[in-house]
Amino acid sequence: MKQIKLKDFSIGSGEGLFFILGPCVIEGEAAAFKTAEELKRITSDLKVPFVFKASYDKANRTSVKSFRGPGMAEGLKILKRVKEEYSVPVLTDVHCREEVAEVAQVADIIQIPAFLCRQTDLILEAARSNKIVNIKKGQFMAPADINQSIQKALSTGNDNIIITERGVSFGYNNLVVDYRAFPIMRSFGFPVVFDATHSVQRPGGMGASSGGDRDMARYLARAAAAVGVDGIFMEVHPFPDAALCDGPNSIGLKDVKGIIEEIIAIDSVVRRK
Repeated sequence: MKQIKLKDFSIGSGEGLFFILGPCVIEGEAAAFKTAEELKRITSDLKVPFVFKASYDKANRTSVKSFRGPGMAEGLKILKRVKEEYSVPVLTDVHCREEVAEVAQVADIIQIPAFLCRQTDLILEAARSNKIVNIKKGQFMAPADINQSIQKALSTGNDNIIITERGVSFGYNNLVVDYRAFPIMRSFGFPVVFDATHSVQRPGGMGASSGGDRDMARYLARAAAAVGVDGIFMEVHPFPDAALCDGPNSIGLKDVKGIIEEIIAIDSVVRRK
């Protein structure tokens, strides 16, 4: 499996779990700093690698009235300050190729949203940045289909690729996780991450916004660790019920440490075997 170097840790190729954590969207500098500071403290105490995640613009919200974030210019300023203040790598997503060059000046990992995982030009532009590219598998795709997206990125010469599973569509306003997906996707030779919080999302479940079952995220994450993954992705907010985006499926900041402890306990058993 490909091993990817990031700051002072490695991803994949038998390395321990790393965690992608942070709010769905940047709600302001103070909120981003508070969340990053607490997540850095928790992950440092538990000795697990941590990547801070937040979006500057959520361009794929259910409603035109949904909160999208501060925009690229202000959002990247905040992400850069978080990166420098807390000495953590940062991840953010892009929705069009015109954004990639500027995002690459700040982000350590550029994320391709699940709905855009087949957008050839976007993947190529992100990969040409020579940054790590995290491609989220679409809710509409079979696990093996993600290999075509991988090949698009590889065609640029950049092999620093991560794949993230976030559940598949099941009926209306619901997602389900097929745990066969993890060994299938890992067989392509790149690290695989499980997005525990988007997998419990209910897209459009509240009419003008998405619902979710945040209490279920920890159980799905445990199962993913038991199957074998390289990383866990969780959206985290100090007060999920007041979050401006994805609150119903976000983990409360106060609950993160306990959930991570459960996940790494299972992961340690699996790796010993």
